[in-house]
Formats: sequence, structure tokens, C-alpha cells
Amino acid sequence: MSSPAPPPPPRGMDPSSPTGSLGSIRRLFGHVKVEHLAAGLSGGVVSTMVLHPLDLVKIRFAVSDGLDLRPKYNGIMHCMRSVWQQEGLRGLYQGVTPNIWGAGASWGLYFFFYNAIKAYTKEGRQTELSATEHLVSAAEAGILTLTITNPIWVTKTRLILQYNSDPNSKQYKGMLDALAKIYRQEGVAGLYRGYVPGLLGTSHGALQFMAYEELKRDYAKYKNMAPEQKLNPLEYVTMAALSKVFAVVTTYPYQVVRARLQDQHNTYTGVVDVVRRTWRNEGTLGFYKGMVPNVIRVTPACCITFVVYENVSRLLLGHSQ
Repeated sequence: MSSPAPPPPPRGMDPSSPTGSLGSIRRLFGHVKVEHLAAGLSGGVVSTMVLHPLDLVKIRFAVSDGLDLRPKYNGIMHCMRSVWQQEGLRGLYQGVTPNIWGAGASWGLYFFFYNAIKAYTKEGRQTELSATEHLVSAAEAGILTLTITNPIWVTKTRLILQYNSDPNSKQYKGMLDALAKIYRQEGVAGLYRGYVPGLLGTSHGALQFMAYEELKRDYAKYKNMAPEQKLNPLEYVTMAALSKVFAVVTTYPYQVVRARLQDQHNTYTGVVDVVRRTWRNEGTLGFYKGMVPNVIRVTPACCITFVVYENVSRLLLGHSQ
């Protein structure tokens, strides 16, 4: 007489079951919509093309730590005027190729992952997500996006920090050349410089998206709007601007730390070394260098991105239904 067959594993322990890890992944990807990727990419590319010169100014101020090789700027307009006089329009758009790739991919992937995670979290529920759930969904989307795009941001920083006053820094001919040389000279670690503070920076996107979602929901309740009713462009701009300023002011120091780690002119040993030396040499204000041009740049960039995203996604999702 044969022995009885062993009982099947519990559903939660079976990775292929609907409640197992594989089943969870399948359910998550069941909520994926390429339209969100296309809409986010469109918003990122448009805003980057318009506002890249301010991004260049922000990064040059962020790494301004007193080295003699760096140009000295008295303010935003002086920096832009100096770059224009020395290098022309091409100088103001130095590093724009990886910025377009990075911003397009980042916004596209961010909205792609964020909406899929939100839909997965809300699956089977009638209630709206809480502020904490929006925060966690945005943070998870940010980590996935950063892991994919960090090498692009390293190349953008390196290209922007090639100064005419230092011919030796003109070592990269473009985005692909920078990627190849960084990998060849520094390995994978070089392409992932600034990744750790970048992970901390996912709190920026998480706070921004949480604030954006909460502002939209509270405003819709205040206006007694129907669930299917959409905001107008001005209302989207207002919500995006308020949420962005809130996130920037809260999390800006990590961007300074990240830019300094990615800069080819300095030899920091890690995040702790950057924080210690910045604090010792420049004090609290050192962690906020470049914040004003950053706020001036990212607020309209965010508004453009969100308005383009909301309208393109509405158009694409409307056509796909």
C-alpha cells in the first residue's frame, strides 16, 4: 500500500500561486500601462528641452567649493551670461543629451511604475489610497527608476562640469563617449556614483507625489468635483508647483552631496566624507548651494511635465479604452 501523497504547500508559500511572490509580480504587471510611460517620457523631454540651461547653472553652483579651476559666478544671470559669452548656446546646452535621455526615461519610468504600484495596492478596494500609501508607492517607483537611470545622470554631471578654463577636463566628447570612458576607467562603480544619496533622494519624489495626490484630492473635494472630472491646466500647474517647492525645500541637501560625488574634479571617499568636508568648509549653507536656480528650474519643469503628462495620458488612455 503506497503512502499518502504529501499535502500541497500553503498558497502563500507557493511562488506561482496568486498570493505567492510570482503571483504578486504577475498581478503587478497586470496593472502596467505603456501609456503612462509614453506620457511621462513626453513631459520629461519637453520640460528638459526648455529649461536645461538652468539645470547647468544649478549643478555648477552645487559643486562650487572653492577649487581654482572652477569659474567663479556672482549669481544666476552672471553664470548664464558668462557661459553664453565663452561658449555660446552650445555651452548653455552642454550635457543636454544625457539630460533628455535621463529626464525622459526617469519621468516615463516613474509614472509607469508609480501607477502600476498604485493600482496593485488598491486592487479589490473601494477606498482611496492614504497619504502614506502614496508615499510608499512613489518611493518604490523612485528606487526602481534610479537603479535603471543612474549611469545617465553621472554622464550628465560629468559633461556639464567640463570647463573651458580647464582644458584637461574636456575628456568626454558626448554621452556615449562618457559612458564608455567612465565604465572603462572606473567600472560599474563609476556609473553608480551618487547612487546612495540618490536613494535618499527618492524621498524627494515620494514627498512630491504624495503632496500632489493629496492636493488634487482635497481640491476636488472642496470643489465637489465628480470622480471622472479632470482639473484644468492652471489647476494642474498650481498643484504641481506647490508639491514641487515643498519637496525641494525638504530634500535639497542630498542633491549637493550627489553632484559632488559625481564630479570628476574631486576625490571624495563617500557620502560621509562629502558631508563632513562640506560642513567643515562651508557650513549649513554649503548644503543649499544652487537651490535658488534649482527652484527656479524645477518648478516650471515640474509644471510642464505634469501638464503634458496629464493631457497625453488622458489622450492615450482614452484612445486605448
